[in-house]
Amino acid sequence: MIVAICLIALGPSCTYKLSLSGASIPPNMKTIRVDFFENNAALVVNNLSTQFTEALKNRIRNTTSLAIVIGDADATMSGAITDYNIAPVSINATGSNVAPIAGASRLTITVSVKYVNNLDKKDSFDESFSKYQDFSGDINTQEQTLIAAINKQLTEDVFNKAFANW
Repeated sequence: MIVAICLIALGPSCTYKLSLSGASIPPNMKTIRVDFFENNAALVVNNLSTQFTEALKNRIRNTTSLAIVIGDADATMSGAITDYNIAPVSINATGSNVAPIAGASRLTITVSVKYVNNLDKKDSFDESFSKYQDFSGDINTQEQTLIAAINKQLTEDVFNKAFANW
């Protein structure tokens, strides 16, 4: 009974609502602008900017009631893809006259994100996020699948930083 009274008394003073995704979004935040994330990495993949930007927009659309707008908004996300890197993570031994080859490789993508909460500047941030996927074999046959998996991880981290206070 006491708990119920406390919840009723405190309910109107709450400044955040929890969505099904666990996100904490101010109730007065209705709109967000998500700018195009340019690919500034040394190694450029043609559609990476579009894929990341759309993955981030879809994450917001699918888990919040925020409207994604062009122009003035309650919050904005902008930034750039700053690194796209493929490096070996294990080496397979070969014969004495042959150079060693990569047994597994790692694709890493780093994105710099600036989030501005125009309603409460203290919730804003400017941070880099980096995720990777390991793979074996030729990158060309797996690249788009790897990018999709990494984008999912990156957008989850960006979303959580902006809206779940993780």
